[in-house]
Amino acid sequence: MSILVYAFLIGVIAGLRALMAPTIVAWGAGLGWFSLAGSSLNFMSSPITRYILSFLALGELVNDKLPKTPSRKVPPQFITRVVTGAFSGAVLGASRDSLIGGLIAGAIGAVAGTLGGSAVRGALGKIAGKDLPVALLEDAVAILGALFIVSRV
Repeated sequence: MSILVYAFLIGVIAGLRALMAPTIVAWGAGLGWFSLAGSSLNFMSSPITRYILSFLALGELVNDKLPKTPSRKVPPQFITRVVTGAFSGAVLGASRDSLIGGLIAGAIGAVAGTLGGSAVRGALGKIAGKDLPVALLEDAVAILGALFIVSRV
């Protein structure tokens, strides 16, 4: 598959969980699944980057379940998802000399993931009668999906 497809898909993951995409991308780079050597984004391979992002991603997983957490579609949350999707896509793109293409594909994927994820979670929440099981399912999709995508780059 093209690196731009992977960048788009990691953007979709950012639309589901804003910090999961850069976290798993950092772990992939750090574990040697792809190389950022010589790239300005090589810092994503650093252990400190992985640990900081992991801590923040865990916080996001908890915060998402709180009743006062705003919708992912309000401007600050939406913008954050687009930025992290674009950044994660750029990192994957940089591993194949396509930083700008990856950035654009990641941003587009984040918009799709944000809007699509919200619609699916809302519909499944109505069917289930509760949001928590659907939110946990979305967590699993984001984590496993990101791992699958990044392991294929």
